[in-house]
Amino acid sequence: MRVTQIGEDALLFVFTPAGANTVDELIQQNLWQLSAWLEARRETLGLVEIVPGMGNLLLRSGLETPLNTLQELVLSYWPDIQSENMEPRHVEIPVHYGEEFGPDLEAVAAHCGISTHTLIELHADTHYRVYCLGFQPGFAYLSGLDPRLHIPRRDTPRINVPAGSVAIGGAQTAVYPFASPGGWHLIGRTDTPLFNPASVQATLLRPGDIVRFVPSGEPT
Repeated sequence: MRVTQIGEDALLFVFTPAGANTVDELIQQNLWQLSAWLEARRETLGLVEIVPGMGNLLLRSGLETPLNTLQELVLSYWPDIQSENMEPRHVEIPVHYGEEFGPDLEAVAAHCGISTHTLIELHADTHYRVYCLGFQPGFAYLSGLDPRLHIPRRDTPRINVPAGSVAIGGAQTAVYPFASPGGWHLIGRTDTPLFNPASVQATLLRPGDIVRFVPSGEPT
């Protein structure tokens, strides 16, 4: 584990080797358990933010607990985490692949040396794990993409990616909750809302969830 102080009130804990492109799922599960353990002690420790990432965890303190004490607490607890099989939620997201909804579908298929039909089958025939949320509210980074679909991000990002766009970038896939600039390859689109600030649980997806994409007709 590597620990870096960020500014005056935060620590970044990194649980993966330097230069690693992927995160072992067991490490990620232990990270979620660590986050839950800290969440239960948020008020006591004076934690302002607990932000789990892919193989890393950012803690921002209100300084009620000195950073060196917080660091020692995490370092002492991490080796004692007992790996448990978390019971994940299963979420299905309908997707209309290709056409104007997935303008990069054919280019991605050509890059991967497969047909568009095979690309859709490979993308939809996978159960993805939500590793973390970021970039936008409700934007979930999904692991488990078939290696045959790995593709570098676009050389030139789009200025505007439509909300609901299903995309591939590197070794991951994701859905854009809102219209925004973006550099991932767009292969489809969904009507399913991923973020609702009026809801008690504002984000549809949460770390640890299992996600499956289901081919469907045109979005309404």
